[in-house]
Amino acid sequence: MSKSTELVKRAEFVIPGGVNSPVRAYRSVGGNPPFICRGEGARIFDVDGNSYIDFVCSWGPLIHGHNHPKIKGAIVRALEDGTSFGAPTEIEVEFAELLTGILPGVEMIRFVSSGTEATMSALRLARGATGRDRVIKFDGCYHGHADSFLVQAGSGVATFGIAGSPGVPNSLAELTISLPYNSLESVEASLGEFGAETFAAIIVEPVAGNMGLVLPEAGFLEGLRKLCDIHGIVLIFDEVMSGFRVAVGGAAERFSVTPDLATYGKVIGGGLPVGAFGGKKELMSFLAPMGPVYQAGTLSGNPLAMAAGKASIELLLEDKSITRLETQGRLLTDALNKFAAESGIEIVSTVCGGMFGFFFSGDRVKSFADAKESNQENFLRFFHGALKRGLYFPPSAYEACFMSSCHDKLVLEEAISTIASIFREDF
Repeated sequence: MSKSTELVKRAEFVIPGGVNSPVRAYRSVGGNPPFICRGEGARIFDVDGNSYIDFVCSWGPLIHGHNHPKIKGAIVRALEDGTSFGAPTEIEVEFAELLTGILPGVEMIRFVSSGTEATMSALRLARGATGRDRVIKFDGCYHGHADSFLVQAGSGVATFGIAGSPGVPNSLAELTISLPYNSLESVEASLGEFGAETFAAIIVEPVAGNMGLVLPEAGFLEGLRKLCDIHGIVLIFDEVMSGFRVAVGGAAERFSVTPDLATYGKVIGGGLPVGAFGGKKELMSFLAPMGPVYQAGTLSGNPLAMAAGKASIELLLEDKSITRLETQGRLLTDALNKFAAESGIEIVSTVCGGMFGFFFSGDRVKSFADAKESNQENFLRFFHGALKRGLYFPPSAYEACFMSSCHDKLVLEEAISTIASIFREDF
């Protein structure tokens, strides 16, 4: 018995499903997950001595790869002074100044400890500032597991085929209207049906990464901005995944559409748990202690996470690597397309900055409904073929993949050669 298999059995006795986040359990792809013990650069290593080229990158944060010396050094230096104080620290201010200087429309920012906490807090702020209750989200967009967002969510919820979740009161779920991604027409219809004056917010992943990678159609984000301006609705961009991945200033910079509020995480934690939400001072001033909307967190802005995040963003600004990451992603997806076509397999791929994705489908995917029509059997064949050959992809057809600055030419050549063998031998 491998050590990973032994650990699965031990974990299932003491942790629900044996994991602390559902998609890690491999229930949708079958088999047991490898238990990871170490990461270095573009690779991770499991407890059984296997190594993998990592295209998950801790689900996005590790834009500079595993165990980067500058980020590790920043954490160690902060650790020498203590782990947490529950009191203001200088590095919180420095990091906030850095982020507000480069994020479009973000004049003030509040740090939290996770992406879920960031989106939950942003929605509360929107409701408190507008005095309205309803929210529009989009099918397949995952905004964390707060009650208001578990309606037709993507990510792990999509992976497990769950439309909502027990434990969410119907009265709250009824306030969330979930609509097809990339459909302005459905937004306009819902505003008319329920009354635009009842909606506090429209929240969207401007680049959807939780139903696979799906890009906004031309005019979609611009149309949302216009509708929100007309009706006094708060537009929230969930950039927890796309922030600093699709451009330094996130999707707001890449698509030249500025939201009222934006949420961040992943890269700004440098591998440690962190999230943030921010926007104009006028809106952020509704937050306690300035205003009546309450939000708090004992470990928010803790010095270890701030040190890691600040180092991560400084590295990104120094090496200007987003363009390079996109080039690397295209090299890999071009190879995927080529080898799939040679094997007579339908596949479509997408790249946006340091994110990439693919669907085993003959048609371009524009929505969650399209994503669900992709060939799951071919995805499973590819996933397991990759895993056994040392390529680590997300264990779900509904997740984006990620590049890091450590996925250099030699690493990509190895990955491309491996992908060729998958299609040649497993399809």
